[in-house]
Amino acid sequence: MPTPTSTSVARLAGVSRATVSYVLNGLAAGRVSDATQEKVRVAAEELGYVPHAAARSLRSGSSGLVLIAVPADTVPAFGPLFTNFVAAFQAELQAYGYTGVLHGASAGNTPRDAARAWAELRPAAVIAMIGAPLDEASVETLKRSGTSAVVSYGPPPAPGAHGIAMDQEEVGAVAGAHLLGAGHRRIGVVVPVEHGLAMFSAPRLAGVRSAAAAYPDARVGPVELAYAEESAAELAAGWRDLGLDAVFAYNDEYAMLLMRALQDTGIDVPGEVAVVGADDLLLGRLLRPRLTSVRIELPPPAEVAALVDRLIREPDTPPTVHGRSTAHIEARESSGRQG
Repeated sequence: MPTPTSTSVARLAGVSRATVSYVLNGLAAGRVSDATQEKVRVAAEELGYVPHAAARSLRSGSSGLVLIAVPADTVPAFGPLFTNFVAAFQAELQAYGYTGVLHGASAGNTPRDAARAWAELRPAAVIAMIGAPLDEASVETLKRSGTSAVVSYGPPPAPGAHGIAMDQEEVGAVAGAHLLGAGHRRIGVVVPVEHGLAMFSAPRLAGVRSAAAAYPDARVGPVELAYAEESAAELAAGWRDLGLDAVFAYNDEYAMLLMRALQDTGIDVPGEVAVVGADDLLLGRLLRPRLTSVRIELPPPAEVAALVDRLIREPDTPPTVHGRSTAHIEARESSGRQG
């Protein structure tokens, strides 16, 4: 069966190719009557015709795509907080007529390589998530290729890009302040061994240390852990030798893994060791003891989608930081203190 074309749609609907283009590319308002628009849509549906995105982007200079760029080798490590945000963000973008696409930059890609790969798709906007390579030159490459908005989500944005700040050090500082305020002075901080997570775990460790700076008798140190039962069991088996009375376990998933292993070893939580996670997952609230967690409030997906739409429509908007995440403790039984 031959592939349907805009010409065949025009022939079936009894209109010109230009009219088909206006209707199917959302440009018919004020140019084509409602009745004619309906005839074109019916013809396209009957033939199974779908506009060619690449051809459309050649005509308009933009594909209508919003690339959500992340390092390809760290996508699985971002966790539910990130995946939930992306799903909601994509849904919000659809309301503005954009298609949000998750796009991974290969390990080892330079900012220049990544920007060129993204630019080939002619995106209307690029949202570079934490760890995605981006610098001043790559921002300029994207803009020259027709990308209207470049937004950095996480660390301070590269020159020329807009920003949404996500302070990982604050997450650690909130966890540390909670544990220190409860009287704990020997605190371990889980540092996952999985590749790609150092960009999160290093500042979280630094945040706990900054909170402990006000306590001369406090001791804070990293504790390596792989996301595997065997690794957690090995760490739990030697836990008492570490001399720690509390742990900030990086996030809720690592916290639940470690807490179960500690309990299996006969270590009481929170009697012998207080445990704090991050992300405030529902599953952590179903455990016993219920998991204390740092709740991270990201700018709402609807707010970010509205920002992206505005920046696409107003590409000359001066780059600035438009919002930031906040963090606060949700105190429960696992840390021995409820607030």
